[in-house]
Amino acid sequence: MAKAETEADIAGGPIPEAFELGLLSDIGTTRTNNEDSCGHTIEAPDHVLFAVADGVGGYEGGEVASKMAIDITLQAYRESPKEWGASKRLHRAVQRANIEIYNFASTVPELRRMATTLTAVAVENGILNAAHIGDCRLYLLRGGKITQISKDHTVVGERVRLGLMSEERARTHPDRSALMRSLGRELIVSIDRITLPLRKGDEVILCSDGLYNILDSTELTMLTREFGAVEGCEKLIRNANQRGTHDNLTVAIFKQLTETADPAPGGLLSRLKNLFSR
Repeated sequence: MAKAETEADIAGGPIPEAFELGLLSDIGTTRTNNEDSCGHTIEAPDHVLFAVADGVGGYEGGEVASKMAIDITLQAYRESPKEWGASKRLHRAVQRANIEIYNFASTVPELRRMATTLTAVAVENGILNAAHIGDCRLYLLRGGKITQISKDHTVVGERVRLGLMSEERARTHPDRSALMRSLGRELIVSIDRITLPLRKGDEVILCSDGLYNILDSTELTMLTREFGAVEGCEKLIRNANQRGTHDNLTVAIFKQLTETADPAPGGLLSRLKNLFSR
């Protein structure tokens, strides 16, 4: 089998003491082009934004849409007032990406149906804020337990949440990638906002469906917990490609290296503890 072409975007230079970050995107073993995109920007030693987008397959412009989503989100976040705080800055940045993709598609007939998924994560002072639309997945690995903290905006995902379909059946369902929400398809779109405090030793995994449709959550844990962020990304992509992949693969791994401030009692940390104790 020919060696897969890879496109890596790995945090360069000295790794900030507060965190470790790796990102990797790969064309996979079947596709002829990569409609996934990823990117990051570091604002401070304890403040980083990273994102993954998966262009909607089957339409012209998926590759264009995913790249626009990443580029515009990162730029808009950098340009926004820091006084807004990470959550508002991130939400506004993703809104801007949606509008610009929609407007661009409206002026180019060949791209009129282009769209993309997008999950963007900002971590500042140990607090994670995410903006999410589509079916990329955001996982939190803590104490050896992995939990999906994003929702799949797909028809199949909704059936699983309603108890109408098992997760095992959903993994192989022919319509598992049919999206209910995407970026750039409509001028106004609903964006999920996620906020949670991190602890020292926490690992955040963000990946496109091309990866998690091959590797389940248990395998994500086993293949990354003993390795650095960059090596973990490489191991996940390599193991998925060894099984044969029908889609592009993209993954980002963030590791919290330092202690974080404890939020007020009864706040987000308490709710997160309840989530992990179920």
